[in-house]
Amino acid sequence: MAATKTTTLTFRIDPNLKEALREAAYREHRSIANMVEVLILDYCGRNGIAIEGKDKAVKKQ
Repeated sequence: MAATKTTTLTFRIDPNLKEALREAAYREHRSIANMVEVLILDYCGRNGIAIEGKDKAVKKQ
């Protein structure tokens, strides 16, 4: 399977929310970027939003 190219996403976030995200990523042994991806995949899976080329299940590391 060929690797999919990634894209950059830049956004502003409340510092307290960023710290919570950092802590969540740390607890899951993930990078912040990977934690955001996991959260988006989880949300989309629970709300019936299809993502082409992605499995519906989010696997914990």
